[in-house]
Amino acid sequence: MVLALVLFLATYVGLLVFAKYRAYIALGSAAVFVVLGALGVLPAFDVFGAVDWNVIMMIAGTMGTVYFFIKSKMPALMADYIIEKMPNVKWVIIALSLFAGIVSAFVDNVATVLMVAPVALVVARKLDISPVPMIISIAISSNLQGAATLVGDTTSILLGKQANMNFADFFWYHGKPGLFFVVQIGAIVSALVLWVVFRNYNQKVRMDEKTVVSDYFPSVLLFGTILLLILASFIPQDQKPETTNGLICMGLMLIGLAREIIITRKPMEALRETLKEIDFFTLLLLTGLFIVIKGIEKAGVVDAIGKAFASISGGNLFLAYTLIVWASVLLSAFIDNIPYVATMLPVAAVIGSHLGVDPTVLYFGLLVGATLGGNLTPIGASANITGLGILRKEGHEVKNWDFMKISIPFTLAAVTSGYVLVWLFWGMGG
Repeated sequence: MVLALVLFLATYVGLLVFAKYRAYIALGSAAVFVVLGALGVLPAFDVFGAVDWNVIMMIAGTMGTVYFFIKSKMPALMADYIIEKMPNVKWVIIALSLFAGIVSAFVDNVATVLMVAPVALVVARKLDISPVPMIISIAISSNLQGAATLVGDTTSILLGKQANMNFADFFWYHGKPGLFFVVQIGAIVSALVLWVVFRNYNQKVRMDEKTVVSDYFPSVLLFGTILLLILASFIPQDQKPETTNGLICMGLMLIGLAREIIITRKPMEALRETLKEIDFFTLLLLTGLFIVIKGIEKAGVVDAIGKAFASISGGNLFLAYTLIVWASVLLSAFIDNIPYVATMLPVAAVIGSHLGVDPTVLYFGLLVGATLGGNLTPIGASANITGLGILRKEGHEVKNWDFMKISIPFTLAAVTSGYVLVWLFWGMGG
């Protein structure tokens, strides 16, 4: 167990220090675990099964479909309609943030930023103001809503896998409000925070022309993906393949690709452009992490961490819940929340087992803390890094404090409301 723990900690340090090489570090660590299989850490025949191929295919397929969606300019048109109704810059920022949140509930956070940020840049140019506040607000709002649905973020997909939750469970779970409603209340609270932060941004705004959309098929594909995922969620787990959701996402993406090939009559170019938009780095990172996590599970590390948490909490569920939420907030500010959540979900299950309780409140608390904690710093979430990268290309270097003076009050408000609501819904009497 000691060897597995040392390897795991070394992997995390590497992921933190060498961000550009995270996928290779995860795969390298996975390879070491495979080699250690001879010592009984992770038998070779368990390696393929350690990878959640349903998750991998869901992410890859959705990324491809989102590429067609972005290319159609539909997100920009949707945002135009919102901006048209806003009286000043303050409400434009809030509206774009809320719009980014709505999109992010069904689309990957990074993709959401890529969709909505160009609109913010256009508005900023027309008004001759800095786009920095708008882009930051869009990024942190997309992170918030990623926990609202099964398909909103990779961490939500991981939770769905761990807790055997379907799409509908995020709305209503075992007779109680699900994470969707917790997140929406958090969004309202954080919108009030943005209103205070940007209270002096009262410049008038006007959109001279709307984006023209001539191709609505990608929109049909994306909404079709969401609809089919919803419908599939009602099929009993024992009556459908484990990769059902992944096959849906990949299938509709391939339909979009086939259509693109027919329209352009350039099959290789269409294939190349689509593959460029799929983040293989993230997919490889996840693949490696799935294997690493299985390795530490086999070695007993996860069980040991769970026992430690249970011991510190002294058998008190509220204390264990509090530790998980706020530790997740702090750690996710500096560590990518995907490997963190992937690691801690099995730990939460073990804690629940040792305390003799349903681990749902711990799962939900973990997701609230980890999803929102990434908003505290510019490096805490991929959406933040993407947003700041867009600004950098536009000639805006954002200082840490410029980011954090918006993100800290936003995050604390959203986490606190989520912390209270999850406990009220799922912890009371647990």
